[in-house]
Amino acid sequence: MLRWILGGREAQGTVQKSAALFIGEEQPKNCFTEMQVLKGHFDIVRFLVQIDDLRFASAGDDGLVLIWNVETGDCLFELRGHTQQITAMTSYSFIRGRNAHAALLTASSDRTLSLWDPDSGNRVQNISDLQSSVKCLLVLDCLDVWLSGGNELCVWNRDFELQCKTVHHSDAGISAMVELPKNFIAAAMDKEIVIFKLSLSGSDIAVMAMRHLADHQDTIHSLISINDGLFASGSHIGAGGKQPIRGQTETDREIHSTHELRWRVYSGGCRQWSVCF
Repeated sequence: MLRWILGGREAQGTVQKSAALFIGEEQPKNCFTEMQVLKGHFDIVRFLVQIDDLRFASAGDDGLVLIWNVETGDCLFELRGHTQQITAMTSYSFIRGRNAHAALLTASSDRTLSLWDPDSGNRVQNISDLQSSVKCLLVLDCLDVWLSGGNELCVWNRDFELQCKTVHHSDAGISAMVELPKNFIAAAMDKEIVIFKLSLSGSDIAVMAMRHLADHQDTIHSLISINDGLFASGSHIGAGGKQPIRGQTETDREIHSTHELRWRVYSGGCRQWSVCF
């Protein structure tokens, strides 16, 4: 597990080795033991993504993607290319020769999507003609595609070619996505969760909204997959209220909803995933 907290506000023009600062007991009210503070970003860090056992990447509002060595804390590469803040980042793999290599997918408020090679620090692919900013990314290894969510839900192949998309007329757009079994996707859109189905027909792929779950009282900020039968969502309910959730422990200002996935058997033996409460 990564045991560093990224921070710092000073801009650095070049990558510095051994950028780790030992802080000792400078924060007596901090209940966590900070081993090192890695300096490199000059604005808020919002994303941390593991690349492999020895490297991870950080990104945030300064538009930079920094690749770090886990053992030494050294900054290996400073990836520049986005002109505005990073809005999403995830690990990815691409084929070079006959071998699969680890990579990073990033999205930015500048309405671009980029694929980065962390071994060289080079940008391998770039899409710059998006209609709106991408807020979340999801890789589906089982279908060999990846998804971008915002005002549009887009499905892309490994060559960065658009396969299909669906448009949503919502100011909030899609803010989070999580993979479900049987080619289903759960997407957070403002106060509701939309369940999408990805359908394959030969080499063609299509995406369709199957169900809308309107259980939250405020904007949903996060989705996580718990196991093949459960996923959870969290939102902010506003001014200091408490909300009991299906008999679970009450929490201040947050809702943690658990959605159960069950098999529904129809006539003729057709089975389909459904969301039950």
